[in-house]
Amino acid sequence: MAGDASAESPPSPAGDLPAVSIVVPLWPDRPPAENLEVARLADRAGIGEIWIGEMATYDAVALATAIGSSGPGARLTIGPLAVHVRTPLTMALGVASVADLTGREVGLAVGTSSPVVVEQWHRRPRRAPARTLADTVERVRAILAGERTDGFRLRLTPRPETPITVAAFGTRAVGVAARHADRMVLNLVTPDAAARLCARLAEAARDAGRSRPPVAAWVPVAVDPTPAAFDQLRGALLAYLAAPGYGEMLGSAGLTAAVEAARAGAHPRDLVGLMSDEAVAAVAAVGSPGAVLERLRAYRAAGVDEVAVVPVTAGDEAGARTIAALGEAVGGHR
Repeated sequence: MAGDASAESPPSPAGDLPAVSIVVPLWPDRPPAENLEVARLADRAGIGEIWIGEMATYDAVALATAIGSSGPGARLTIGPLAVHVRTPLTMALGVASVADLTGREVGLAVGTSSPVVVEQWHRRPRRAPARTLADTVERVRAILAGERTDGFRLRLTPRPETPITVAAFGTRAVGVAARHADRMVLNLVTPDAAARLCARLAEAARDAGRSRPPVAAWVPVAVDPTPAAFDQLRGALLAYLAAPGYGEMLGSAGLTAAVEAARAGAHPRDLVGLMSDEAVAAVAAVGSPGAVLERLRAYRAAGVDEVAVVPVTAGDEAGARTIAALGEAVGGHR
């Protein structure tokens, strides 16, 4: 059974702003330990939630434990974790372990990830992604509720209230979020694309007889960015230029030449030169504190309930300037 997605969306912390959370950014061009400092700054700023994913450095559960062990603070959301890589049992064990060891509230985000991550990195088949996504959410929910599932019962404190977020972009994943998730999360989307996905989610939720779950969007943010900040953003977009759906969205945002070159097999160093600062900013919030807040309002107007800020750390160590400005703006919403 799905969690209470009929609950109202999280309150806006400051007027027409969305709720604000922080993503440990895992930038490949920065020291891995910087992510611990990002989380510390988020806690100190009174941010209510910290998202902890994984790429090529720390395991997400290990990093969440390290962050949570610093003492009381924000809720931790682990993921999105790939449903073809971790089993529902290992996901539930990870979430329950971090909650038990740190004393913090812990949520889980799951998604289907990409063929590169699943099939190349982990050498696992990526079959029936939408069905696997839905089955994972339901089984994780049952395990965390303390139910005996396939002969297994969790011996840690049951946590039936654990929120489960589904990462979505394609139609089938949005449908899974509409039927099963407590929240849907989007990654690297323009406000226009976010509006379309929010509308698609609302329609699918109506068809499923549910209220639309809240929507979060991961958005790179840089307050008073340096040239290095834009270079970091360009690097982050490289993996998305040729991807179906993402390429079309980025093309409509002004990156058509880069998308076409990526799909023709161009070298990354050549693609970087095809991405202007203005086009890169289409999937980010960059500029003065006021400009950044206006951009967040654009996401809110598109239907996004929460902006999960991915702080740009090039030229702003650990995103200190960005996190401090956002913490002040949202009034320590938790």
